[in-house]
Amino acid sequence: MVDNMDLQLIDILKENSRLSFADLGRKVNLSPSAVRERVQKLEELEVIQKYSIQLDNKKLGNDIEAFILLKVFPGQLKHVLDKINDFKEIKEAHRITGSQNIHLKVVVKNQICLQELLDQLMVFSDTNTFLILSKV
Repeated sequence: MVDNMDLQLIDILKENSRLSFADLGRKVNLSPSAVRERVQKLEELEVIQKYSIQLDNKKLGNDIEAFILLKVFPGQLKHVLDKINDFKEIKEAHRITGSQNIHLKVVVKNQICLQELLDQLMVFSDTNTFLILSKV
């Protein structure tokens, strides 16, 4: 399925997914066409599911990043899972094990926006919020 060369290409693409097939090929000693075939195979196998960008949220005017743990009220889980994508502030959402059900990563402009988001989430769950100070 995936060999060492594919893993090397994946590592390079994780750092910069905008490299051309020629640039990728130079890094792993393959021709651009061989790289293209391998990348297309990885996409078809859904090993590579999408390409994305990493943003500096502060430069976009969003000063607060936080993790929010939700303990969804009984009977509300399906409703919450359906509603999660309606919140533009939620950048990642994961179902988790433990005493909480859902782990969210959110990005908001300020404390007031965080409070408003929490008010909306508290309708169907208990929340536990952790502000992100910095990346390690």
